[in-house]
Amino acid sequence: MEWEVSALGFGAMRLPQTSSNPADVDESESIRMMRFAIDSGVNYIDTAYPYHAGRSEVVVGKALQDGYRQKVKIATKLPSWAIQAASDFDKYLDQQLKRLQSDSIEFYLLHGLNKQYWPKLRELEVFRWAEKAMADGRIGRLGFSFHDEFDLFKEIVDAYDNWTFCQVQYNYMDTDFQAGTKGVRYAAGKGLAVVVMEPLRGGSLAKQPPESVAKIWDQAKNKRSSAEWALLWAWEQPGVPVVLSGMSSFDQVKENLAIADRSGPGTLSASELKLIEMARDAFKGLRPIPCTNCGYCMPCAQGVDIPRIFEFYNNGIMHDDIQKARFYYRFPIALKESQRADQCIDCGECEEACTQKIPIAEWLKKVHAELGPG
Repeated sequence: MEWEVSALGFGAMRLPQTSSNPADVDESESIRMMRFAIDSGVNYIDTAYPYHAGRSEVVVGKALQDGYRQKVKIATKLPSWAIQAASDFDKYLDQQLKRLQSDSIEFYLLHGLNKQYWPKLRELEVFRWAEKAMADGRIGRLGFSFHDEFDLFKEIVDAYDNWTFCQVQYNYMDTDFQAGTKGVRYAAGKGLAVVVMEPLRGGSLAKQPPESVAKIWDQAKNKRSSAEWALLWAWEQPGVPVVLSGMSSFDQVKENLAIADRSGPGTLSASELKLIEMARDAFKGLRPIPCTNCGYCMPCAQGVDIPRIFEFYNNGIMHDDIQKARFYYRFPIALKESQRADQCIDCGECEEACTQKIPIAEWLKKVHAELGPG
């Protein structure tokens, strides 16, 4: 009988912690949460080499002892940014198998592909290596996760005939962000299963909404939590067999399991889907910088990634979470130091090209003052 993935996947990126240090995972509580989810029908556990400073895979491996390994499929990811030589492929995979206490990994992803990591992996013949790893049984199926623009996403999908799946950031706010709806449809049309990550936008869509959004939810006949609106929207999308949720507490596990039980195509009515569109517009109305991400300001001669910087800042204000915006701004995988706003020399070329007539240099100074180190 063909294996069928559970609608809800357990994302092991935001496990409960005993301190602010990501490596200090509360192992006993994390194991309790994962095993409860598995006992309730979850059969897909997603982790990655860098999650929780390397501890996530270890904790997942512990959670899957005592007979639980046979009940789930594991997905984990090659640290694409760390690969410098072809020998690194085996080095990291073998280390991950040891961490997970497993002889094989059913779903293996090339992590966070973007225009920086993708060419290097191709140059080192990652597909030839992956096929050997699949042949010797260490990997079951190959996929990739993605953080870049649609054109690159399409190129990657088309580059290899044996992709099984891909993983993309997708939620009702990010339909035009990164791969977006176009990418989800393109991948599904090519026969790839689409795994959705960040359906709650890092928890932002599960928070108490701002007043303008709360008024929209109040119009609904069926009252739902903010998290339920977002998760049900993700499960409504065609070509999406599994939605990952990075759960940090036992209560979140129980809530998400209950929502998953109520999910499925047709769960949301046409009027409810319209309310979600209205909520999206209300959120976007809170953004202080009227950037449409058109890209006309790029490339910047100094290397400043203007649209991405403005996206981080707008999201921080929109969701009342400037701390998260600060994290992404300073996180070198998300934004290199050479791409930050303080590299701006006030040349004015971007402002001449901006269709929204944004005072870009002024905003870059403000953003760096609020999000930058120091």
